[in-house]
Amino acid sequence: MKLIIGLGNPGGKYEGTRHNAGFMAIEELKKDKPAGSVLAKPKTFMNNSGKAVKELADYYGAEPKDLWIIHDDIDLPFGEYKISESRGSAGHKGVQSIIDQMKTKDFKRIRIGICPAAGKPENVEDFVLKKFGKEEMKELKEVLKKIAEEMKNRD
Repeated sequence: MKLIIGLGNPGGKYEGTRHNAGFMAIEELKKDKPAGSVLAKPKTFMNNSGKAVKELADYYGAEPKDLWIIHDDIDLPFGEYKISESRGSAGHKGVQSIIDQMKTKDFKRIRIGICPAAGKPENVEDFVLKKFGKEEMKELKEVLKKIAEEMKNRD
C-alpha cells in the first residue's frame, strides 16, 4: 500500500499557490490513481502537516516506508522534481513537522521545484504563498503529469 499525501494549505485563499504544489499533484493523481494507493490532502496548514500525516498513517496502518509525501521545494529549479528518501527537511516546515510527528525521516518524498530562474527569493515565506503565473501553471501541469506517470510504476 502506498499512502500518498500532498502537502499544502487548506482553503480557497491558497489555491494555485506555490506552497500548494503537493495538493495539485494529488488532483493530477486522482485522474488515474496508482494501484494500491490512498491519496490524501491534509486539512491542516502546511506547518502542522505532521499531525495529519501521523493520523492517516495510524488509520491505514501505514509504516514510514509506505509514505509518499509530495511538496514544493524552493531549492529545486521550477519545472523540475526529484524523488528522494530518508532526507532531512532542508528547512521545509511541513516536512519537519512530519519528521517530528513520525519520529523518523525514513519516508519517500516527491519534491516539486518552485525556485525561479532568477534565483531564490529574499523572502521565501511570502514567495511560496503567491500564486503561480499563467505560463508557470502550464509548465507545472506538465511536471505533475510526469509525476503521476512515474507514480504508477513505483513501489
